[in-house]
Amino acid sequence: MKPFSTLYERVMRWSKHRHAARYLFGLSFAESSFFPIPPDVMLAPMALATPSKAWNFAALTTAASVLGGLLGYFIGLFAFDMVEPLLREGGYYPRYLQAKGWFDEWGFWAIFVAGFSPIPYKIFTITAGVISMALIPFVLASAIGRGARFFLVSALMAWGGERMDGMLKKYIDWIGWLVVILVAAVVVVVKL
Repeated sequence: MKPFSTLYERVMRWSKHRHAARYLFGLSFAESSFFPIPPDVMLAPMALATPSKAWNFAALTTAASVLGGLLGYFIGLFAFDMVEPLLREGGYYPRYLQAKGWFDEWGFWAIFVAGFSPIPYKIFTITAGVISMALIPFVLASAIGRGARFFLVSALMAWGGERMDGMLKKYIDWIGWLVVILVAAVVVVVKL
């Protein structure tokens, strides 16, 4: 059974679609304020499929992410009362409180680290608005953190090129099943 190979081939075909850049922009924008799927899932295959455009894809993803971050900021600034129940229901409220604590302690650096790391960035964009973080430092930290992450992803994929594509094709099912087993193990450990 090779479901991950089939999915990999499909994603690589999608990454070459004539509207792929538009979809990447939309996903990047949405992820920074409300959507749960990170843009890396589109950026990486697009940079791998077309290494000559990897830097363009990274710049597009960064710009869209910062713009989406601004939407998250304004949601936090003007509409947090409407969003708070969704954070609670979605299980994000403890992360929101943690983000708020990080802002109290590190300010600018909290948004920078959140932008680069796999921590849900949307929590930090909304929190930055809730605490009324100064807008210019917010945008700068977002651009630097998100840019560093997305340019790194693009660089790695472009650098790996055909060699990485070949390795992924060869081992994607093993990697996929290993990830499924690790996620299941984490769920079991957390539930116990």
